[in-house]
Amino acid sequence: MTAGLHNTNRSGEPGEVLIRVEHLKKHFGSLEVLRDVSQEIRRGQKVVLLGPSGSGKTTFLRCLNLLEEPTGGKIYFEGQDITAPHVNIDALRSKMCMVFQQFNLFPHLTIRKNITLAPVKLKLQSREEAEANCEKLLKRVGLYDKIDAYPRQLSGGQQQRIAIVRAMAMNPDVMLFDEPTSALDPEMVGEVLSVMEQLALDGMTMVVVTHEIGFAREVADHVVFMDGGVIVEQGTAAEVLDRPQMQRTQDFLRKVLK
Repeated sequence: MTAGLHNTNRSGEPGEVLIRVEHLKKHFGSLEVLRDVSQEIRRGQKVVLLGPSGSGKTTFLRCLNLLEEPTGGKIYFEGQDITAPHVNIDALRSKMCMVFQQFNLFPHLTIRKNITLAPVKLKLQSREEAEANCEKLLKRVGLYDKIDAYPRQLSGGQQQRIAIVRAMAMNPDVMLFDEPTSALDPEMVGEVLSVMEQLALDGMTMVVVTHEIGFAREVADHVVFMDGGVIVEQGTAAEVLDRPQMQRTQDFLRKVLK
């Protein structure tokens, strides 16, 4: 959608390893949420995380950009150990942007201000550049007419599309989505998924926690099924969704595909 979002190589296949996770662990007190999780995410890849509530998938996602601090293990992003001390969190999160379940827009700011605030504050763009980029992105998602509205004046689907645009405005190397449609009314889900599908077509590296099996089947080139804080099964969408090998995966899909 914007220059710099085409991250696949010339063959269209995912490129070099962008994120490498080694033996990741996360405890909340005595509760062990992640248990020795390892994973590689390549540039241009679309990874979908599936699993029941409490499986650890959202915690895994939040560890990737250090919204949750890992208890153990290592995470490398673009070759840098981001679990090492003194990592520049702002720089990391400008390259690895997250879209939340509950939108997290600033209610007292217009849509224009919501989108331009971070690129200007972090000195990634001048105000003029940020404004121009904001306008271009809003036109792309069909919401240019909302540029001077406030979040409360928008539907849930429109707010989530704005949240995606706000992340895109940072021109990140990877976007993380934490159940981006789960807070929406069913009729609004499609408009958000269509924006995400376009992002995928544009080559954005994406890691998505979702229960939208249709989206996973259509967009994902790698599906990870988690349960009990571990990766139970992973592979292509066809392998995991159509020919799951593990009984736990089969049971989960049987329930969600009813």
